[in-house]
Amino acid sequence: MREELELLTVNKENLVRRIKVAAHNEPADLVIKNGKVIDVFSGQLLEMDVAIADGMIVGLGDYAANEILDAQGRYICPALIDAHVHIESSLLTPGAFSDVLAARGVTAAITDPHEIANVLGADGIRFMLERAKESSIDLYVMLPSSVPATAFEHNGATLEANDLEPLFNHTQVLGLAEVMDFPAVLNAEPEMVDKLAMTLKHSWRIDGHAAGLDARGVNIYKAAGIRTDHECVSIDEAKDRLARGMYVMIRQGTVAKDLPQLISLVNETNSRRFLFCTDDKYPDDLLSEGSVDHNVRMAIKSGLDPITCIKMASLNPAECYGFREKGAVAPGYEANFLLLDDLEQFSISKVYAHGKRIAENGQSVHHHTHSAIKPQAHPLKWPALAADVLAVPLGPSHKAHVIGIIPNSLVTRNLVEQVPEQNDHFVYSPNRDYVKMAVIERHKGLGTVGTAIVKGFGIKSGAIATTIAHDSHNLVVAGCSDSDMIAAAEHLKAIDGGMVVVNDGNVLAELALPIAGLMTDSPAAEAASALKELNEAAISLGASDSFNPFLTLSFLSLPVIPDLKLTDTGLFDVRAFQHISVPID
Repeated sequence: MREELELLTVNKENLVRRIKVAAHNEPADLVIKNGKVIDVFSGQLLEMDVAIADGMIVGLGDYAANEILDAQGRYICPALIDAHVHIESSLLTPGAFSDVLAARGVTAAITDPHEIANVLGADGIRFMLERAKESSIDLYVMLPSSVPATAFEHNGATLEANDLEPLFNHTQVLGLAEVMDFPAVLNAEPEMVDKLAMTLKHSWRIDGHAAGLDARGVNIYKAAGIRTDHECVSIDEAKDRLARGMYVMIRQGTVAKDLPQLISLVNETNSRRFLFCTDDKYPDDLLSEGSVDHNVRMAIKSGLDPITCIKMASLNPAECYGFREKGAVAPGYEANFLLLDDLEQFSISKVYAHGKRIAENGQSVHHHTHSAIKPQAHPLKWPALAADVLAVPLGPSHKAHVIGIIPNSLVTRNLVEQVPEQNDHFVYSPNRDYVKMAVIERHKGLGTVGTAIVKGFGIKSGAIATTIAHDSHNLVVAGCSDSDMIAAAEHLKAIDGGMVVVNDGNVLAELALPIAGLMTDSPAAEAASALKELNEAAISLGASDSFNPFLTLSFLSLPVIPDLKLTDTGLFDVRAFQHISVPID
């Protein structure tokens, strides 16, 4: 109680000072002069100075200050917010991730640590929360709703409502992350209802994952208190969600690139219900393209008004998640802002968070790596692999269900095709674009292995493998030969997880991810360099250069996005929500 009273006293003192500065009775800490304020409330540009005290904006107009920042005619823009992202998918720890986002004008992100939670459970979430304290930006956490994602695979942990509820005591925890188990909601299964009710007791924030759901499914989600969806891939899907009061997140990540299909729906009337997010984005793309600043630029180029685009990346997510002091350059808002050299190009000169400069000219002023905070150990476990474990039997017709890759999409096709065979088993043929794929349980040494056939990688030799396999994060490997697939798997075991390209038994490129098999403690530039080598090695095997082969591979095991996926327990038809056999007869 004493600590709470002291905090209250500090807040009162700050409040009094802000009032005095706003009333011109005390000088501001900082005043930005000669800038054009982007007013996201009216959609106008205001040629006014901005006064800042104690990290808060306290006034627009003429103010005295201890320090002057000359904007030199630049635009003063509210800082950006990524409405939904998995930090683990950047391969970086929270601190290193924040360095990249700060340089791109993002000063807050709504994160879902369900990747590490599927490996380490609640301890993984606590690890991310502790490391987030080292960040230069505000990282908020939505508690994973589906660990495991489904009951049709094996992962490293199970989180029920009683495991999650104590985490609501953490100030950075906002609500419940993307609810992806639609059947559990549809059937009002007790475990899911417990999580929904628990969240509504502490918060009103529940995110959705409505991949492939029709209007009836959206009705059910909204009735359950689910308010957002980041899985829209078509205009019709987005319309269904808007009509039922959902916030629609327009995603532009490394694999899922939905903005070109959705942005034409946005207009001045409905724009307040749209947000930008990245969801999953690799460090090389974050460094070369950016975060949601890339979404903003793409939206502006599509012809949408620049201030509307900025609002979708600032005020809209702030209001969606109840951040009353974020999302605008106005009195009573946190001093989170950007100086833009050009509005149409959305070129960022400086980035400020809570009144402090955190990035300039595309570079963060902070560098967060090699923290003393370490996660619990999680060694990779699976029995010795042999060719018979990876076999894909076929029926007499040699027809099979084949996973068809759709470039730059999380959705796949359920193809029925006659495939190459030998002795009634699938074999790689250099003249056909089919390779073998396997998902191998890696958490508890259960020995479960699912095998299937995938079309669209283009690989003509060797194998690629990764311990990033959404969302259960087992080992996933695809290749042309059993021996290279086994070599790739065993190499990843030796380096405690990561990504690897193997050909003729030789390792061509690798990236070790010793933090739960998901992340590195290296800075973004080093991870991006390793990814470049991995992609070049994969392309040397024949992989397509039109999409990221590793991120695509990692999502081929996610059994909550249509149509066909592979888990460690077999081939999974997402629309039927059940396992099916690979052979047709």
